Amino acid sequence: MNYRILHVLDHSIPLHSGYTFRTLAILREQRALGWETFHLTSPKQIKCDVLEEDVDGLHFYRTPKPTSAMSKLPLLNQIASIDALTQRLDEVVEQVKPDILHAHSPVLDAIPALRVGRRRNIPVVYEVRAFWEDAAVDHGTTTEGSARYRLTRAMETYAFKHADAVTCICEGLRQDIVARGIPANKVTVIPNAVDIEKFPLGSPPDETLKASLGLAGARVLGFIGSFYAYEGLDLLLRALPQILVQAPDVRVLLVGGGPQEANLRQQAIDLGVADKVVFAGRVPHSEVNRYYDLVDMLVYARHSMRLTELVTPLKPLEAMAQGQLFVASDVGGHKELVRHGKTGWLFKSDDVEALTEGVLSMLNNQDRWPAMKAAGRKFVETERNWKASVSRYQDVYSGLVQGANG
Repeated sequence: MNYRILHVLDHSIPLHSGYTFRTLAILREQRALGWETFHLTSPKQIKCDVLEEDVDGLHFYRTPKPTSAMSKLPLLNQIASIDALTQRLDEVVEQVKPDILHAHSPVLDAIPALRVGRRRNIPVVYEVRAFWEDAAVDHGTTTEGSARYRLTRAMETYAFKHADAVTCICEGLRQDIVARGIPANKVTVIPNAVDIEKFPLGSPPDETLKASLGLAGARVLGFIGSFYAYEGLDLLLRALPQILVQAPDVRVLLVGGGPQEANLRQQAIDLGVADKVVFAGRVPHSEVNRYYDLVDMLVYARHSMRLTELVTPLKPLEAMAQGQLFVASDVGGHKELVRHGKTGWLFKSDDVEALTEGVLSMLNNQDRWPAMKAAGRKFVETERNWKASVSRYQDVYSGLVQGANG
C-alpha cells in the first residue's frame, strides 16, 4: 500500500545531530518502499527564516518562530511554540492531504499533531526517541521530580494515551510507556540502526595524523562524540592512572566537545594525566572515520540514570559496523545492544575498578579481537540495518489507515 505520511519534526537537516541522522534514514527507507513523505519542522529549526526549503533532495516546510509577548516568557514560550506549530501544521495538511501524521519527539510536536489529527480525522503516530525530561535533568535545566519534570512527563503520558499508535527506539522506552497504562499492542519498537555503506570496516591508522596528535607508538582508548555528563568520560579519566600502571603506553583520545569539556580538561590536570589525554576538538563529519582508525578501543562509560538505562545509543552500533572494539558500562541502553564478551565488553557502571579491569582484560587478550569484531559487524548487518528497522512501520501504518477508512 502507498502511504502519504506527514512527519512533524523538532528539527532537521541542514542541522546535524543524532536526531536528524535518524530522520534521514527513516525518510530514505520509507521512500524506497514507495511511500510519499512530507516534512514539517517546529519553530526550533535554528538559522531558518523561510516557510519552505529544499535540503539534500528533500522538501521541508518550516514553522515561523512565534513573536508574541507570551513567546518571550519561561514556560509560556512552550505554549506559544505549540500554537505556532499547530497553525502551520493545519496549513500544510490542507496542502498535502496526508494519510497519517507522524509526530516525532518531543511532546511539543505531538500535541499539535493530536489537535489537527482529531479535527481532520487523520490518524496520529507519536514516535518517542527519548524522554526529554530525563535529558533535561542531565543537562541541568531541571531536576527529577520538579514541577517542570512532572508537567513534561504528564504531557508525554497524555500524548501516549491519545495517539493512535506509539513507536519508540528501544525496549527500555517501550516498557516504561506500557508501565504508564498504555496497551502493549499499541507500542512498537522501531530500533536505531546504521547505514552499513557509510561505515566501512576500519582502515590502518594514518600514522602522520597519529603523530601530529602525539599518539605515535601508543595504544589508544578513544571517545568520539559530544561531551555530556551522562557519557561518563569523567569515569574514564579516573580509571586512567590505574590503567597506566599496567599499560604505560596507553593514551586517551577525546574527539568532539560539549558542556563537560572544561571540567574534563581540569580533571585531567588534577589527576596528573593531562599529558596522557588528547583533546582533538570537533572535526568535520567527513573526517570522523580517520579518527576512529586511530583508536584501538572505544570506551562508552555511561553513568547509570533513567536516560541511559532506558535509551539505546547509536555509538556502539556504529563501532560494531566499523569492526571496532569497545568496552561499555552495563546500563540498560548498552545491555540491549551488546552481547558481553561476544560483540563488546560490558563492565559494571559507575565502577572505576570494573572499567579498569575491562580495559586491561581486552588489551591483554588480543587473540579474541578478530572474533569480536566479526560478530559485531554481523549483528549490525543482519539485525540493525535501516531497511529491516523501517519495515516495521508497515504494520503500524496499515492498521491505522485501514481503521480510518473502515
